[in-house]
Amino acid sequence: MRTIRKLFYKEMVLAVALVTLGFIALFFFFDFVEELQAVGRSSALGYKIPQALVYVALMAPNHVYELLPITVLIGTIFVMARLAQSSEFTILRTSGLGPWRALRTLLVLGMGFVLFTFAVGDYIAPLADRTAQLLKAQFQGKVTVGKTGAWLKEKQAYGHYAVNVGALAPDASMRDVRIFEFDNKGYLVSMTLGKTARFGENEEWNLEQVDRTEFTSADSSASHAQRLTTDSFRWPTQISAEMVAAAVLRPERMGTIDLFQYMRHLNANGQSAQKYEIQFWKKVFYPLSCLVMVVLALPFAYLHFRSGSIATYVFGGVMAGISFVLLNNVLGDLGTIQGWQPWFTAALPGLLYSLLSLTAFAWLVIRR
Repeated sequence: MRTIRKLFYKEMVLAVALVTLGFIALFFFFDFVEELQAVGRSSALGYKIPQALVYVALMAPNHVYELLPITVLIGTIFVMARLAQSSEFTILRTSGLGPWRALRTLLVLGMGFVLFTFAVGDYIAPLADRTAQLLKAQFQGKVTVGKTGAWLKEKQAYGHYAVNVGALAPDASMRDVRIFEFDNKGYLVSMTLGKTARFGENEEWNLEQVDRTEFTSADSSASHAQRLTTDSFRWPTQISAEMVAAAVLRPERMGTIDLFQYMRHLNANGQSAQKYEIQFWKKVFYPLSCLVMVVLALPFAYLHFRSGSIATYVFGGVMAGISFVLLNNVLGDLGTIQGWQPWFTAALPGLLYSLLSLTAFAWLVIRR
């Protein structure tokens, strides 16, 4: 049995690695062609071809994470079909390799792909993406989500705040920060504008070049505003750098822990966390799809192939993998619009393909 496992694991890991490398090379070319539009622009002075190549290379781990279920399916289908065509799998079956033992063998390999996918998606890809964005910001000046910036809210014992961050600078500081303070009755107490802001060590923001306006009374007949300008201002807050990055950067490129903490922050401050909850559960269930793909590929070893017919089944595997990614993305957006349960929305594609793979396994392997 050890020899069989060694044969399966070596062939499949090699096939998955080659398929992944091919897809990554293709995406690298497309991303580089797209980045060439930014090379040499006046707004991106200093952003040349070497910097664009580094930026595109840093985006590769995120593509690996997104493509792994597809490449696992294609690689395992190719190996299973090739073993069936050469009659090697038939010899293994006559030697005592039953369906359930073959399934257990592939599930162990699938768990290895699950752990690798989780490590790439939760640690390597977020770090590489953050590094890529900061690298690009060194030449473009900032990282922003648009003209309105990113909005955050925070409740404190004596009131609540609405915070707007215009952009993130390459040195991890914030630009064009606006803080609106409200009392417990909902009246505006103060408005603070800072050109730049930095994260302090003790749950605080240190604003620089500050223009602050304080409203001393909520009664319109006696209210007046006091305006002051100062070089620095300390604002105590529990909004961390990870939360600001979550609001500015794309949520699907965050780690699971960062997403969970940001979800708790949104729920604690009465904000909608539906989109981030779906992304969180996607992070939980997405690596498990590698197990589904491995089971889906096993029935191909029990088919009878003619010469040259492997390419047809590999093409079918590509279509199945693409349909899985498409369904995963569509259901995520649909779940956000319809207000479905986040865990169900994230788990539904895996459940559907698990049912498909088990049905194919039962029909082609056990009954036939």
